[in-house]
Amino acid sequence: MDNKNDTSFENMGLNDNLLRGIYSYGFEKPSLIQSKAIPEIINKKDIIGQSQSGSGKTAAFSIGMLHRIDSKEKLIQSVILTHTRELAFQIKNVITELGKWMNINICLTIGGTSVKNNIDQLNNNPHIVIGTPGRTLDMINKKALNTRYLRVFIIDEADEMLSNVFLNQIYDIFRFLPSDIQVGLFSATMNNEFFRMSKCFMKDPIRLLVKNNDLTLEGIRQYYINVGKHDFKFETLCDLYDTFSVSQSIIYCNSKKNLCILKDKLNKNNFSIGFMYGEMKQDDRNKIMDDFRKGSFRIMICTDLLCRGIDIQQVSIVINYDMPITIENYIHRIGRSGRFGRKGTAINFVTANDSKRISEIESYYSTEIEELPSNLDLITF
Repeated sequence: MDNKNDTSFENMGLNDNLLRGIYSYGFEKPSLIQSKAIPEIINKKDIIGQSQSGSGKTAAFSIGMLHRIDSKEKLIQSVILTHTRELAFQIKNVITELGKWMNINICLTIGGTSVKNNIDQLNNNPHIVIGTPGRTLDMINKKALNTRYLRVFIIDEADEMLSNVFLNQIYDIFRFLPSDIQVGLFSATMNNEFFRMSKCFMKDPIRLLVKNNDLTLEGIRQYYINVGKHDFKFETLCDLYDTFSVSQSIIYCNSKKNLCILKDKLNKNNFSIGFMYGEMKQDDRNKIMDDFRKGSFRIMICTDLLCRGIDIQQVSIVINYDMPITIENYIHRIGRSGRFGRKGTAINFVTANDSKRISEIESYYSTEIEELPSNLDLITF
């Protein structure tokens, strides 16, 4: 993707009320992915949009999609799918702000909420539906979500959504979509299998892509600590938090079991923490996210549930307590810090069993992960 960007929001031909929302949201000029993707969506082209975490993909597809919505028609005109409820909430908040002058109605269609209330909301024909695959498919099957008049269908974190976890549901949803539907797939990472699967759903898509070695996030310093054995990780973590002060940080574990063990240890040592994993009740997940955004606690422990898309501005450090299982998730995890050009730090705990992982990540992203200096005064957190 060409790095040159001379575009402004005004010369994209966006309607006045949408422009008003864009500027009141705080945007001054489009990011690179926004300048490339928005005009293609406006022109009704299928699009594959890849860009670094924190570069404005959500606003890119939201602005393009909002321009295509006719607020005078009380019909469901767009569906946006994503893989977690938290990301669906975040997307809804962005679209609500961008479209605040457009008289747009939005419906969240996600698991963990009342099915009856969801059906009632969909029967009122909102303009936009933002959902997770399981609940969205259920609402289509129950004939609550009318797909007949859909214009735009967006899949966020599309490489995850076209993986084995969600693929059958995505296939089933596409069976109900109009043949002339405009499809947009967006993510920071895309592999060969993703591109193979995308051919099943798209018509001659515009591809806005970056190479793997262009994905490393500027402004995020990457370090590793060789802890030797898993048993030494907790002591190393405590030493880190004793040494530096940071507003908020996220610690990633690969499993609920490892998360719960770490949570109990941190609680016993009087750390201010919150934690999240996939099986938690939605109300609990919502409260924890709200509390973290408000700064009620400074350490969030989570599984990869929170490695994609979530934007929490105060997070400046990401710690991979467990190295990610998939190489793509590395860039998503460390992208929780350094959002929109802010400075951030990623620290990886490496055991003898996964020491090769660092060199694999360095090779894949053409980046360098340095050993954390023993003198942390040399680092500004």
